[in-house]
Amino acid sequence: MEISYATSSIVDAVSDASGERPVKVLPLLHPSLSSFRRPSAPFFSRWVSSLREMSSLEWMELFLPCTRWIRTYNWREFLQADLMAGVTVGIMLVPQAMSYAKLAGLHPIYGLYSSFVPIFVYSIFGSSRQLAIGPVALVSLLVSNVLSKIVDSSDKLYTELAILLAFMVGVLECLMGLFRLGWLIRFVSHSVISGFTTASAIVIALSQAKYFLGYNIERSSKIVPLIRSIIAGASDFKWPPFVMGSFILGILLLMKELGKTKKNLRMLRAAGPLTAVLLGTSFVKIFHPSSISLVGDVPQGLPKFSVPREFQHAKSLISTAVLITGVAIMESVGIAKALAAKHGYELDSNQELFGLGVANICGSFFYSYPTTGSFSRSAVNHESGAKTGLSGITMGIIMGCALLFMTPLFRDIPQCVLAAIVVSAVMGLVEHKEAFFLWRVDKRDFFLWIVTCFTTLMFGIEIGVLVGVAFSLAFVIHESANPHVAVLGRLPGTTVYRNILQYPEAYTYNGIVVVRVDAPIYFANTSYIKERLREYEVDISGSIKRGPDVERIHFVIIEMSPVTYVDSSAIQALKELHQEYKSRGIQIIIANPNREVHLSLFKSGLLDILGKEWCFVRVHDAVQVCLQRVQKLHGLVRNNSDQTPRKQLSFLQSLWKQGEEANSYTEPLLSEKDV
Repeated sequence: MEISYATSSIVDAVSDASGERPVKVLPLLHPSLSSFRRPSAPFFSRWVSSLREMSSLEWMELFLPCTRWIRTYNWREFLQADLMAGVTVGIMLVPQAMSYAKLAGLHPIYGLYSSFVPIFVYSIFGSSRQLAIGPVALVSLLVSNVLSKIVDSSDKLYTELAILLAFMVGVLECLMGLFRLGWLIRFVSHSVISGFTTASAIVIALSQAKYFLGYNIERSSKIVPLIRSIIAGASDFKWPPFVMGSFILGILLLMKELGKTKKNLRMLRAAGPLTAVLLGTSFVKIFHPSSISLVGDVPQGLPKFSVPREFQHAKSLISTAVLITGVAIMESVGIAKALAAKHGYELDSNQELFGLGVANICGSFFYSYPTTGSFSRSAVNHESGAKTGLSGITMGIIMGCALLFMTPLFRDIPQCVLAAIVVSAVMGLVEHKEAFFLWRVDKRDFFLWIVTCFTTLMFGIEIGVLVGVAFSLAFVIHESANPHVAVLGRLPGTTVYRNILQYPEAYTYNGIVVVRVDAPIYFANTSYIKERLREYEVDISGSIKRGPDVERIHFVIIEMSPVTYVDSSAIQALKELHQEYKSRGIQIIIANPNREVHLSLFKSGLLDILGKEWCFVRVHDAVQVCLQRVQKLHGLVRNNSDQTPRKQLSFLQSLWKQGEEANSYTEPLLSEKDV
């Protein structure tokens, strides 16, 4: 590699001409044409090479993640905990599954079917050991919202489309997992997700009002039609379902709260739905109230194999399938990663997506509608001590037993009880505390939360998500196109340069501007950066100035350590800025570029235009050279009238200073009078 020591040579020349002490500058190693790294192998070739190097065990773990915990399973320590957790969540899942199926506009049996095959499949192909999958409220609402616009829920086609939707969601999740596209969801802000789930929870709760009030209300994902329908049917209000539903809801909320706050009563949280079902069914068996609607007959037996049909409607379901897939990434993968971190094992989000996809595809062949990870059930699974995927297999066995032997008992479950289970579950999704937190911390995120929540309530789920994502991307683009650019000053007694707005004690030098760009420089932000540089050339307000008393700027030093990338537009903008500055007698200086940026500047010829001697390792090196050059240009000698006396060092500071001076690899800190 050719190494340029032009930086040192200019320093020596300046020092000799001015008769001042030599300035020690770390030489920057410039690349040569022969030092360029050979083009790396294409992505496909590297991928094939990595696959060839995989062992048979690694292949097995790739396709069957369950082998990771099976190989190391500690039967004595894990078995009892997994069985107890599986039984606990399984008991909780049975009434919840029926409730969510009703929310989706389906017969309760399809909630049980959706909680059977997908659980077994996910236990084999899923990488999370604590995630509990099955029907969830938000996905059920999405299913109901889109299918009710196509066909009436009493029609057989409605069920067929729900099953087809599960197949489509599974395919999308598998494709996203295989092509490693899980990163796409990072562009959706957490505040958007929070606002969306809050609005969806309110809509879900209102949609269940018909079971409490005793009369039908309009099926909609918008709050205005729901409220209008509730008010319009007030004359048909019935007291018995309202009293029973409210009573059951109160018990559920009480048991949930006790389970969350009292460690010795945490089982109450999982036992709440079962308790509600037992109380409601017992009341119906004893008093036979005619005004309370019941679930009715539930088919007995395991689901049979059936291929999804009605593919001619697939086009109208694509947008909803994409939305449900997005919800799966936001909810399931987020929960799974959090649980994996708590239990000390690694989780690949793309492999997790693939596992969810396989579970949905297989479930669609056994009358399942879309499923994903449940926050509440996963939390109970974790709190119950689940160690491995065996807890999920136990849940599946519990569900199989319910389908085989318990469905005759489900016919007398009051509809208002299932509605109360749904309402108690979604109340935890109303994140009003998050809104207050965002208001205190970041007004922009609070704005995103409000906009997403309002549009979801007023215009429906799809519009709400699109508006929220659009605003998230708009903020990302705005931040990228308007990066943070800071003027740096030197901290007294050090060679460290920091933002003068953050450190008011930092001082700048007359005739020199040090600027740091805290972002990649590319076509979208070059104009903004050039404008800021021109502003700093004219005025640097709020800084303490030292050094020679000159009237204009001679040097602009760009600290490039935060700049991870420059494109051709950025290089062209720097060339134009150089020509503009050159006409006014101003020199651009580059400090501390990383390797990739350095290579880009070299290959583009920008370093030759600026002069390789004006590229430095450290900002302080550049400032020293520029300061002496300013003195030379104006024929000035050092003016110490603005310097403060050296402070008396304490004993510990003296030892520290001696230790630094003894280190041959570190330049001693320069005193203010020597700069």
